Amino acid sequence: MIIAVDGPTASGKGTIAKALAAHFGLPHLDTGLLYRAVGRQCVLNGGNPDHPSDALAACAFPESLLLDPELRSEATGGLASRASVHPAVREALYDRQRRFALQPGGAVLDGRDIGTVIAPEAIAKLFVVASVDARAHRRFLEMHAHGRDVSLEEIAADLAARDERDCSRKDAPLAAAKDAVVIDTSTLKREEAIAAAIAAVDALTQTAG
Repeated sequence: MIIAVDGPTASGKGTIAKALAAHFGLPHLDTGLLYRAVGRQCVLNGGNPDHPSDALAACAFPESLLLDPELRSEATGGLASRASVHPAVREALYDRQRRFALQPGGAVLDGRDIGTVIAPEAIAKLFVVASVDARAHRRFLEMHAHGRDVSLEEIAADLAARDERDCSRKDAPLAAAKDAVVIDTSTLKREEAIAAAIAAVDALTQTAG
C-alpha cells in the first residue's frame, strides 16, 4: 500500500505522514529532506542553488548529510525550494523516491509531487493544507523552541515566497492530485489532523478494495 501525502511547507504533512506510517506499519520517507540536502550541499560546495549546474552537482550529497540538523532550518528550506525548480534536480532524485515507494509492502511518502509524479498509482493520496498565518505560527513556535531567533513576519514572508515558487515551477508544481483528499489543518490540533488522515486513508483503501 502506497500512501502519498503532499502539501506546502508547515502544513502538517510531515507529522501526518509519520503518524500514518506508524499506524499502518509502513516505512516513511520525507522527500523534502532530499531537496534540503541538495540545497545545503550546494552551499557547502560554494555554489548557487539558482544555477542549474550547481544544484545538479549537489545531488551527489553524502548519505550522512541527511542527519545534519541544519537541514531543518528555515534558511535550508529556502535553498531547497530554489534548487527544486530545476528539472535536472527533480529527475536526479526521482529514481531514489520511486524505489522507496515501490518497495515490497508499500510505503508512506510526503512531499509536494508524490501523488502527481512520484507515485500516481498510490492507493491513498492526501493533500494537506493550512493558511499561511497558521503555518507561520507553527513554524515560529518550532524555530524558537530550537533557539532560532526569527520573527513571525519573516517566516510568513518566506512561506509565501516558497509557495509561489513551488506552485509556479514548470516541472512537478505543487498541486493536489485529482483524486486526492484535501485536509485543511488550519484549525485542527495535531491529534485531530492525524485522526482525519487515518480516517481518510481507511475510507480510500476500503473503496479500492
